Amino acid sequence: MSDDSVTLIEVGPRDGLQNEPGELPLAVKQQLVEDLADAGLTVIEAGSFVNPTWVPQMADSEALFAAIARRAGVRYTALTPNLRGFERALAAGADEVAVFAAASESFSQKNINCSIAESIERFRPVMAAAAEAGLPVRGYVSCVLGCPYEGALAPAAVARVTGDLLELGCYEVSLGDTIGVGTAGSMRALLTELLGAFAPAQLAVHCHDSYGQALANILAAVDLGIRRIDAAVAGLGGCPYAPGASGNVATEDVVYLLEGLGLATGIDLDRLIAAGEHISGFLGRPSGSKVARARRSAG
Repeated sequence: MSDDSVTLIEVGPRDGLQNEPGELPLAVKQQLVEDLADAGLTVIEAGSFVNPTWVPQMADSEALFAAIARRAGVRYTALTPNLRGFERALAAGADEVAVFAAASESFSQKNINCSIAESIERFRPVMAAAAEAGLPVRGYVSCVLGCPYEGALAPAAVARVTGDLLELGCYEVSLGDTIGVGTAGSMRALLTELLGAFAPAQLAVHCHDSYGQALANILAAVDLGIRRIDAAVAGLGGCPYAPGASGNVATEDVVYLLEGLGLATGIDLDRLIAAGEHISGFLGRPSGSKVARARRSAG
């Protein structure tokens, strides 16, 4: 990937929809994934192979992977918390899987009921199975710029977990500002420390917009050489284990930012806006994308 291009990892179908109340029809999820691929997204986190008792909205991930019309050049990925989840994802035809840890001990206990160290050990069988199957594994780290239970976290704590995941075999670690409290200053401080130990290509950022700082944080990351950014169409999503956390940054808004910087994304913004408007209409609320709203007002 050239330095003047950025890859957006679309997490709307999984991270965006996992906490929606009620039952979303399979056809709606399928349409969203296919609309996103048509808009030019090349990495789409389509589902999650977790226990449906904990995340009932993702209970039909097998069916979704079977239903979507796959577009050439698009990677359809899934979240897998354990070996059983990995086996389900592999059988469903996921192109890539992801494991998730936290930089905060308290958040780790609340989210996955174990310590950080225990979570890393749980991932070893997943990594071994993925290596045998030739499937790439991405790592997530939650609460990198703040925890709802512990407050601010030292960059060194984030660096430790990031290093553990990369050492396990993750090709990349996505740094999650789970409650959206980060600022451009704290993002810059975090990445300055991490980039002393890891290459920019090993890191991505995943910013929530609770305090309206997501785009500023992404700009800080891009300025430091990060070229992999998570986002959710229409700003969908949140986190059930992070009280007060609002949605992810809207993919539409990130594309607009990046295009304004002269960075290529390969995404058709008009098609992306239409995809966000479609899913938002089904959910019965306006799109969370400011770009989409501005275009609609101007149009």
